Amino acid sequence: MANVGIFVGSSSGSTQSAAELLEEIFEGSELINMEEDYDDLDQFNEFDVLLIGSSTWGQGDPQRDWVDPLYEMENEEPDLSGKKVAFFGAGDQDTHGEHFVSALGKMKNIFNTLGADTNYGFWPTDGYSYEFSLAEIDGKFCGLAIDNVNQEDMTSGRVNSWAEQIKNEMGI
Repeated sequence: MANVGIFVGSSSGSTQSAAELLEEIFEGSELINMEEDYDDLDQFNEFDVLLIGSSTWGQGDPQRDWVDPLYEMENEEPDLSGKKVAFFGAGDQDTHGEHFVSALGKMKNIFNTLGADTNYGFWPTDGYSYEFSLAEIDGKFCGLAIDNVNQEDMTSGRVNSWAEQIKNEMGI
């Protein structure tokens, strides 16, 4: 099995809970909480597969624990060629439907610019109701969209389905 790193920034716990479920599903994976366990950009090089999790805040921005690492990535431009990357994260489609899970789209752009293969884990927009999302590309989200505020009962099933999709797409 590929070496899987699950990197997560979470404030309210929704994205963290999804990350913990993914850690159970991807046996032997390592969960890196961006606030507690993240050291530096070199950690990304320890893994073949990166599952990147972030909730969306403000005007569609990644969770605060991602701010410094993303700034470093944009300035130091590490080579992430050969990395298979997929994104997941939480948002609130009712109260913040104008930026629903937009952080995923912003992060995808950064990882893609650094050479990572970010064409994994696209998720259907069916079943969601929102105004706009930077994470929507060609009618799909560029990763798993979680909404524990309005659709908490669907989260576990979505995470499990998405994990199987990732395994199939990445051949792991």
